[in-house]
Amino acid sequence: MADPHDAAPALLQPGQAAPDFTLPATPDQMLSLADLRGAPVVLAFYPADWSPVCGDQMGLYNQMLPEFHRAGAQLVGISVDGVWCHAAFAEARKLHFPLLADFEPKGEVARRYGAYRAQDGVAQRALFVLDAGGIIRWSYLSPLGLNPGADGILDALDALAPTQKPQGAQA
Repeated sequence: MADPHDAAPALLQPGQAAPDFTLPATPDQMLSLADLRGAPVVLAFYPADWSPVCGDQMGLYNQMLPEFHRAGAQLVGISVDGVWCHAAFAEARKLHFPLLADFEPKGEVARRYGAYRAQDGVAQRALFVLDAGGIIRWSYLSPLGLNPGADGILDALDALAPTQKPQGAQA
């Protein structure tokens, strides 16, 4: 009989509320999505810390942090790896954003986002941009072997920014 946890729900779509979660960020610190409310959040689900594509993807996002911060956004990486694996990976790659361990129950948060790959036991390579109220404004599922880059994230963050007209401009 098939395990009901193996059912792959569809990736959550724009307009849906992002499911809240609390996951370990370090061996003794937890981070909740609710802690990040009030500003945009980028959730980057990825399969594994030490895979070549994941390393390149997280390294790119680390380089893009100033752009994400200019948009007022917090970046969070999430995989099924444990906190010690994340700590070693973050140190080796000099990452400056939290990596959360969706380790036990394995992939529970990824499953809630429709971003779990049951046949491999890893998170999909899925991206979400949430607005300050926790509503998904953009989501993207990348093929496992391809780095999705940062353009979609930046476009989604730009779309969140209120349009500002220069002073004196007429509507």
